[in-house]
Parts: sequence; C-alpha cells; structure tokens
Amino acid sequence: MTDILFTHSYFLRFDPKQWQLGQPYPPLATLIAAAFMRENGYRVSLFDSMFVADPNDVIGALEKNRPRFFVIYDDGFNYLTKMCLTNMREAAFSMCKLAKAAGCTVIVSSSDATDRYDSYLKEGADFVIIGEAEHTLLELVNAVENDFEDFSGINGLAYIKDDQVVKSSGRPVFKDLDSLPLPAWDLVDMGLYRGTWVKHAGYFSLNMSTTRGCPFKCNWCAKPIYGNRYNSRSPENVVAEIKLLKQNFQIDHIWFCDDIFGLKPGWMIEFARLLQKEKVKIRFKIQSRADLLIYEDTVNALAASGCENVWVGAESGSQKILDAMDKGITVDQIRLATRLMKDNGIKPSFFIQFGYPGELKADIQQTISMINELLPFEIGISVSYPLPGTSFYEKVKAELKQKTNWTDSDEMALMFSNTYPPSYYKQLHRYVHQNYHQHLAKNSFVKLLRHPFAANLKSLRKALSVFYHAPAALVEKFKLQQLEGMSR
Repeated sequence: MTDILFTHSYFLRFDPKQWQLGQPYPPLATLIAAAFMRENGYRVSLFDSMFVADPNDVIGALEKNRPRFFVIYDDGFNYLTKMCLTNMREAAFSMCKLAKAAGCTVIVSSSDATDRYDSYLKEGADFVIIGEAEHTLLELVNAVENDFEDFSGINGLAYIKDDQVVKSSGRPVFKDLDSLPLPAWDLVDMGLYRGTWVKHAGYFSLNMSTTRGCPFKCNWCAKPIYGNRYNSRSPENVVAEIKLLKQNFQIDHIWFCDDIFGLKPGWMIEFARLLQKEKVKIRFKIQSRADLLIYEDTVNALAASGCENVWVGAESGSQKILDAMDKGITVDQIRLATRLMKDNGIKPSFFIQFGYPGELKADIQQTISMINELLPFEIGISVSYPLPGTSFYEKVKAELKQKTNWTDSDEMALMFSNTYPPSYYKQLHRYVHQNYHQHLAKNSFVKLLRHPFAANLKSLRKALSVFYHAPAALVEKFKLQQLEGMSR
C-alpha cells in the first residue's frame, strides 16, 4: 500500500508520430514531485502511462497500491504536454473517474488542467493545482491527511466548494531549485526506456532540467506552469546529477529540456569548467535562442561541454513575422548563430512555424530560402497553435469554435482563418521537408564531387538521395501550387 500513486497523462501510443519515432523520455516533473513527497515522509509509487495502451490499465495499479491520493502530475518540461492534446486530456479524464471510483482523493497538475481547471473538476478531480506544484501538493496532502476542510489558505489551488468552483491566490515562484531532490528514477522501468531508445536511435538518452521559466515574451508561447520568471540550478548541482546518471544508468546522451538553457550570465562557462575539472564527458542537446548564440565565448563553452545539437526557435525567415510574434530576434542573428555553431562543431536545428496571422506568400518564401541557405541539421515544422494565456490566443480565439486543441502532435491543423486554408499548410509542411532534404542532398553531392576519396557509405547514400528528393520536391511543390491557386 502506498500513500500517493503518481501518474501522468502522456500516452505515447496515442501519439502516432512520437510512437513511431521511439525516443521517449520519462516524466521528469512527475519524478521530481514523487521524490519531493517521499522526502517529506510519504510512500509513493508510479503508474507510468508512457507505454500503456489503455487508461483503464490504471485499475490494476489502483488495486495493487490502494493509494489514499491519486495524483496526475504531468511533465511540465516536455513540450508535448504543453500542447494540451485532446487524446491525453480524455485519458486524464478517464483516470480521474477510475481513481475517484476507487476511493482516492484525486489531484491534477498539468498545463491543460491549469487552463481548464473547471473541466477537470467536473470530470472527477477533487483538486487542480495551478502553476508550479510541488509545495502546493505537499501543503494540500498534509491538509487532507489532517482532516482540514478549509483549503482557501493554500495558494495555487482550484476546487469545488458548495457547488461552486473556487480558485485560491497564486503561489509565489519557487527559486531555490538546488534544494529539490533528484528525480525518483527508481520508479520507472529504465530498461524499457533504454531498450526503446537503443532500438530506434542506437543510443540511450535521458532528460534533465537545469532551469524553470523563460523571461522572453514571444506572444504565442504559453507558460502556465513555470511562468516568465527564470530560475536556475547551480552548475555544481547539475554536474553532480550528470555524474549520478552516468554511473547508475550508463547514459550516452542528455536532453536538457529547459525552455532556455544556460541563460544566466557566466553559467555555461562555469558548467564547461566543472565538467572538465570532474573529467565528465557527455553528449547533449539543448533549446536556446539565436540572440544568445552570437557570442563566441558562449558557443565555445557549449562545444567544450559536449553540446552536439541546439534547437533554436528560428520560427520564420521573415523579419516582419518575427516582429509580429514579439520574438525579439533578427534573421541576421539566426544566420550568425548558425555559422558560429557550425564553426564549433555544433549542429544547429530549427523550429519553424508557418501560418502566423499576417503571413503572406512572400514571408513563407523567405522562410524557405533561409532554410535552404543555412541548412540546419534538423527542422521541426509546425503551424501556429493558439494556447490560452497568450496574446496570440486572444487575437484569434473568436475564430476557435469546437476545435481548440490538436488530437496528437502530428495533426498540424490550422484552427483559425488565415491567408490560406488548413489543407495548404499541411501540404506546405510536406513540401518544405522534401525541399529541405533535397538541398541537404545537393550539398552532399557537391562535397562528393569535390572530395570523392573522402566519401564513405553514409555520405555516398546521402549524396545520391538527391535523385529521390529532387523529383519528390517537385511533385510536392506542384500540389502546393494547386492548393494556392484554389484558395485565390
């Protein structure tokens, strides 16, 4: 028997794109919360929904553990949970009802529940935690355990009282991240994660977080959990965790899942120094901004630390669109950051966003031209996706009718009116990917002609793939032009 059964609402099988990719990360925020509650004297267990096929499978975990509290605690560090996918919402609702029927006090903490707390309360949750959750959860569980009936003094909470939804005051941002325990990795089946990664990627990666929040104000970016404040763990604390992960799980790679990695002045340089001092070698990828990566000492420190891939929110090759997004970067900064990273052996990857209000054909072409010119290592293409709490959402919410969220991460549906219909942007996604791979192949082909004796089987295949991608890109472009003509 446990006091608290934790779970999360991300079911990998319900997201076909991610299931096929086969690179799952454990629910980091869930594991931190479980470790925190265990540190405070509670017995905890985990129903990890990552590989589960049916929310009803939670029944077995409920019967086995007979928990007093059932906590759906989503991983707020994972962008997939921030998207509030309807497949996962329905799964959360199902688990709420099942846990309630089993006699549990049901508590939910997630980006979606923060935005839609009234819906979750109607679907069986007794409490919804609003925003950053560890300390709210501890106060709440302590209060319920001591038979309190007045929860109004607990900040960051929503619940029903006298048939009315009550929302308490917000909780102040938690700053001392070093004081939190390391994630309760022992609760997950690490062999299952390792096996899936090795099968699909050939190596094993785990996730870590070094910060919370993001101080930048891109007007489409929702931050319902950690907000606009930026707090960081110390480099010493982070290096200590890396050493433990390498020792305990023999990891090959880390995804630092922070919104912005190493923003604090001097942090990355000190991080690189400590890794060298402790003789720790690790490969990793991060997320960052172009305007933070135009300084040689910063990029040098990243390379020295073992960074091999940086995902940059490039978003658009049109300065007009970047300014409309309040992105706070320039296309020239994207160019400079890309060059600096490549010069230092780091692979730059781009998040690209099409369909932002006001985007015209010329803006789309500027984005495609930027991709072709800079040839990032990877691209992730999406269409603009309005989430509550953003000024972008307020701008388009009148056009959001029945549909306000995607079912899964590959749906790519434009949910508001724009220059072109939704079908155009889906085809644009296909064309840009083919066009990008065509240009990568052309670049490899030119290198092959210049240095034929330096070729290996991998580079030869990449160069010769131009004979596939070039005609495929032409076909996709023709389909795109047809849809463009139909929309005039």
